[in-house]
Amino acid sequence: MNAVELAPMASSDVSLVALFWQAHWIVKAVMLGLIGCSVWVWAIAIDKIFLFSRSKRAMDRFEQAFWSGESIEDLYRALSAKPTQSMAACFVAAMREWKRSFESQAKSFAGLQMRIEKVMNVSIAREIERLERRLLVLATVGSAGPFVGLFGTVWGIMSSFQSIAASKNTSLAVVAPGIAEALFATAVGLIAAIPATIFYNKFQSEVNRQAQRLEGFADEFSAILSRQIDERA
Repeated sequence: MNAVELAPMASSDVSLVALFWQAHWIVKAVMLGLIGCSVWVWAIAIDKIFLFSRSKRAMDRFEQAFWSGESIEDLYRALSAKPTQSMAACFVAAMREWKRSFESQAKSFAGLQMRIEKVMNVSIAREIERLERRLLVLATVGSAGPFVGLFGTVWGIMSSFQSIAASKNTSLAVVAPGIAEALFATAVGLIAAIPATIFYNKFQSEVNRQAQRLEGFADEFSAILSRQIDERA
């Protein structure tokens, strides 16, 4: 076979599809796993984008209703009749504890303020847990993806060197496809890890932002109820 006939064969051997099919089965397993992780990362990212958008709109609507001058009792009755999340859930939990204390006709309101703050903190913790769900997957793929791809690369290079030693041919046409398919595993690992890291940082920042809004509302509402307790004590 002359050099003219060898050139097309070498070029076809380094296409992405050819690199995958020619790879060792362990390298194939690594690449398929990383591709699956990449698809999972994008599915989580799309779900979180919609989740944070819905949560932000829900908080905006609740704050608008809460500060509009509407009666707190009316707002509580409207919200308690349906499932609530986010800031509305924090408000409903505090009002439920408030009403229980007054409906029981307790003679002392000592500890009521602490109980209200406690139920609001529990509600906020549940909301943060809901927002952070599956973020650990993004962090894991972002940190471990390059190393998994590197494992596939190292294994592929070892297999390539074994093939070179068996064929006793060190020409570039023989070495290049094996090295390329090994490096392809690292590229797939980076393709999975880079978006995962970006999405994780973005979503973690959004969780912190929404948690600060919830805690700010809890402090304001706790102060409002504290004044009510002082007036009734």
